[in-house]
Amino acid sequence: MNFLYQILAAVLVVMAPFQLLAQNQSAVQGTIFDARTKEPLAGVSVSSEDRTTGTITDAGGKFLLHPATPSILISAVGYQQQTVEPTEKPLSIALEPTVENLQTIVVTASREAQKRTEAPVAISRLSPTLIDETKPTLLAELINKTPGVVMLNYNNEQHGMGIRQPFGTSAYFLYLEDGLPLRPMGVFNHNALIEMNVFAVSSVEIMKGPASSLYGPEAVGGAINFITQRPTAVPTFRIGIQGDQWHYGRIQYGGGGMLTKKLGVYAGGFVARQRNSWQTRSDYDKVSFNARAEYAFTSRTRLTGTFSYNDYDSQTGGSVDSIAFYNRQYTSTSDFTYRNVKSIRSRLTLDHQWKNGSDSYITAFFRDNSIGQNPSYGIRWTSGSTKATGQINVNAFTSYGLIAQHSQRMPFWNSRLLAGLMVDASPTSYNAYQIELEAQLRPDKKSVERYRLVQERPDLKLADYAADILNSAVYAQLDLNPLPALRLSLGGRFDQMTFHYDNYLDQSSGRKAYRQFTPKVGVTYDLGRDRGLYGNYSRGFSPPGLTSIFTKRVNVQPGEPLFYYNLQPAYFNNYEIGGWASLLNRKIYLDLALYQMEGRNELLNVRQPDNSTDYQSAGKTLHRGIEYSLTYRPTREWFFRFGGTNAIHRFVNFDLSTRASDAVKNVNGFDMPQAPRWVANTELTYKPRWAKGLRVSAEWQRISSWYQNQINTVSYNDRGAFGGRGISVVNLRAGYPFRRFEVFANLLNATNELYATSATRGNNTTDRTTYTPAAPRTLMGGIQYNFSK
Repeated sequence: MNFLYQILAAVLVVMAPFQLLAQNQSAVQGTIFDARTKEPLAGVSVSSEDRTTGTITDAGGKFLLHPATPSILISAVGYQQQTVEPTEKPLSIALEPTVENLQTIVVTASREAQKRTEAPVAISRLSPTLIDETKPTLLAELINKTPGVVMLNYNNEQHGMGIRQPFGTSAYFLYLEDGLPLRPMGVFNHNALIEMNVFAVSSVEIMKGPASSLYGPEAVGGAINFITQRPTAVPTFRIGIQGDQWHYGRIQYGGGGMLTKKLGVYAGGFVARQRNSWQTRSDYDKVSFNARAEYAFTSRTRLTGTFSYNDYDSQTGGSVDSIAFYNRQYTSTSDFTYRNVKSIRSRLTLDHQWKNGSDSYITAFFRDNSIGQNPSYGIRWTSGSTKATGQINVNAFTSYGLIAQHSQRMPFWNSRLLAGLMVDASPTSYNAYQIELEAQLRPDKKSVERYRLVQERPDLKLADYAADILNSAVYAQLDLNPLPALRLSLGGRFDQMTFHYDNYLDQSSGRKAYRQFTPKVGVTYDLGRDRGLYGNYSRGFSPPGLTSIFTKRVNVQPGEPLFYYNLQPAYFNNYEIGGWASLLNRKIYLDLALYQMEGRNELLNVRQPDNSTDYQSAGKTLHRGIEYSLTYRPTREWFFRFGGTNAIHRFVNFDLSTRASDAVKNVNGFDMPQAPRWVANTELTYKPRWAKGLRVSAEWQRISSWYQNQINTVSYNDRGAFGGRGISVVNLRAGYPFRRFEVFANLLNATNELYATSATRGNNTTDRTTYTPAAPRTLMGGIQYNFSK
């Protein structure tokens, strides 16, 4: 008997490797990734063709399907379905994105991945394909493709924004990088996207309307989330150069992959340089770098670390008067203005996915930022005077923060409860002092041809404060699916912003606090056949920025405070309905949203005769509009995209002045300045079958005329391309890959229109319009080497 046992044991030892091999052969494993970005895809469905067995990919795009079948079916929202035959080796499967399908995945609407059609908000996604084919020099070239959004190019990457608001520099927009605000609440800067690395952006999600219930204050007009490149599933590397005839040049690079089975990395950035451009005083240099590492402890637990660095040093030419603008004399009135920006951001996120589909993460983050400038907008000059003043200022902050979030899947009504908290401690400081200038007047004595710096006056302080900002918040959102076609979303967030300050100008110290609860209620209804409706109510608010509070008041009357200590937060109630539809066998997609946003205490800049700014809060404002988009793909070669918005932005109750000498004292019922009634962007793309990889496209950007001042006495309504009043510009793009190389060219402002991205004027009879001129015809070209294993 012992002898038989020994024989049996020997047989088992011999057969063990064959048993293990048989087990491996009875399962299929592999990695699934995006064919364009090479990033791993999570949540992809992997099943047998008859769908009797199946699984989904993890955060690293990996899957294990057991048992093996003759063929497997791969499907994911927003990607083309594939059928694959298994092999003995692990599979590497690249999924091609579908073209502008409404059924795509977004994360900004709920802080977690979900279908676009399940989010009861107006949200647009700029895909990796669109970004890659645009080959943007500036982020504005991307953002302006979004219906209802205007990103103004103030040159040298300086910019303004307009989303359900007049376009300009107001603090009613939130800029995010991978879901984290670029700046803390209270330190808004309309030029904050200078601190972004355009070459590291994988996709962009733009949520229109208040997003305060999830992301906090300042997300009133909308939130823009820049989603950066992840480590790629296969080794990748790309390097390229691009430049234009105005002596702009850029070297860009990026690469990544899996160093081990658990560790993946990606790093990329660019070095840009501008010299002797079409506009004088517009030289600048920029260095941008992003890095990201992901480590998978298990298939459900992942650690992610990111780092970004931006160094920007620019001359600032500023705006010009009407004489220079209409004569295409793109000169600067100063040779001393500049802007220097340095920013560092990093975060560390630990994420765990539970077996029941729930998810938890905790993120620690750090920011360090400084802006030093001698801004052209800081020049103060009274008509006819040969003297003027300016300023030099420095703003700096450092942030230490923490975000913790958990989403719990629950069995009843297919529901999900998401809850989180945030703490952000950001010490900040600001210092500004006066400079004395000499004004060289034109012959009419009504405008300045050139300013000359006479003397810096550090002893004449314009602002000097330090503040310790502490922002904290708790938020929650409950999503319910009581009926197969009906989804409900209930959310809310409580924010508290406090800061202790020392104002060294009036030798005062104190504490201020702003608290607000912002709710959101939303509903979506699936009509079937890729059609549906949604509606929502949301509230947003934005506290005044610290630079506004601690700026000296203009035209101070006896008994009034010297600073804007009494500025109140702005509140907005937003009501919205919308829908989407697919037609002609998914060749046409439509998206529509109607909204009405009512503002209270909206902070406005009122321009004074010497170009200084007085801050005033409007009692009531109204923002009402309709946003729409259409995509049409009649054949595989042609693709058409159109998006736009028709809107009004109006004063309902605003006492502009109490002075008896002013003819207009309130502007109730007047249009807000820089608020065009119509904005549209359309593009036609051709990808011929006879030349694989070739693409050509034509884009038309349209912005109708707008009032330049609060009293609506003057408009900007110059004619552009096709006779359109306001802004009407044509851009052409082309690209062609050969082997691992790609050549591309963008012809911007192809018809060489003379137009201004900003034209503003004060309300006084002596005021003159100042113009921010747009670039003349610009040919941008480049070549890029792309490698992927």
